[in-house]
Amino acid sequence: MDIGLKVWNEVKDNLSSAKVYLKEFLFFNAIFILFSFLIIDNRIIVFTLIILLFLLSLVFLNMVGYKRKGELNEVKSVVAGIRKNTFNRPEEIKLSKNLQALQEEIKQMFEKEINDIEYLKKLERVRTEFLANVSHELRTPIFAIQGYIETLLDGAIDDKNVNKNFLDKANQHTINLSNLLSDLIDISMIESGEMRMSYRYFDINEYISQIIQEMTTMAKEKNIELVYHPAKAGLQLFGDKSKLKQVFTNLITNAIKYTEHGKVEVLVEEEQKYAKIIIRDTGIGISQEDIARIFERFYRVDKARSRAVGGTGLGLAIVKHIVEAHNSKIEVKSEPGVGSEFSFRLKK
Repeated sequence: MDIGLKVWNEVKDNLSSAKVYLKEFLFFNAIFILFSFLIIDNRIIVFTLIILLFLLSLVFLNMVGYKRKGELNEVKSVVAGIRKNTFNRPEEIKLSKNLQALQEEIKQMFEKEINDIEYLKKLERVRTEFLANVSHELRTPIFAIQGYIETLLDGAIDDKNVNKNFLDKANQHTINLSNLLSDLIDISMIESGEMRMSYRYFDINEYISQIIQEMTTMAKEKNIELVYHPAKAGLQLFGDKSKLKQVFTNLITNAIKYTEHGKVEVLVEEEQKYAKIIIRDTGIGISQEDIARIFERFYRVDKARSRAVGGTGLGLAIVKHIVEAHNSKIEVKSEPGVGSEFSFRLKK
């Protein structure tokens, strides 16, 4: 009795699973019955065929339902495995031969899910590191300013030998703090997609000459020669002048800061569709190991030296973003003790 009930329940499940094809079976049966009545005159034979057709249809629907139920269970099992993190690699997902196309789609979905999860984990790590770095970078000038002010309030304000010196140092730290906050705002806007770009053609010689003029004093203070090798007269390049000024200022400033003797050169080399902008120095250089990371936020090759010469640790990250917004790429060549060369291209 139990076996019969079990078989009947199994048949019901199979027929229920096959009911999605019921309309097609009914249509086929109706056509068959209609032709039987039209072709065969013997009604007994016709009714016999109809009963036989009905029984065969039930058997066929049972088989189709059984097969479909098995395939659905396969898919459900795989989906449940993905949900429960049973699979580690896409290759572990396997379906029957008739479901190969679906298997490939599920594999691609699973692979994308893994990549998305890894990307989110990476973003979380970057966010955590960024917050830690920001906290540290903000704390340094704030504590320094606090220390100078407390010392002055404790009586050093009346000491002419130290009061102005302490005020100058506190003022320098406020400038550093202001620069850091400005760079934080810039990189936040850039990475959130809120950076507004205004592209237009401009005279590159006139543009760079003005920047060089503004930065000559900084170079002279270190006895560094700042040289511009102009392109052909009237050369027009395409870009956002305001954002590109941040690029030039950052790169030239770094070149001057990390060059003890020699010169810093800015060159424009004309190519067929582009012009290559080069900022070259005879400074301390960068090791190959560090070149791969210098565009990371807050990464410093020499932390002690970097803080001594100033800088927020965000300059090159901003440079990279702005250059990439111009559909270009910042390239670096450097050799420790010889110098560095940063370059990128602008459309003519």
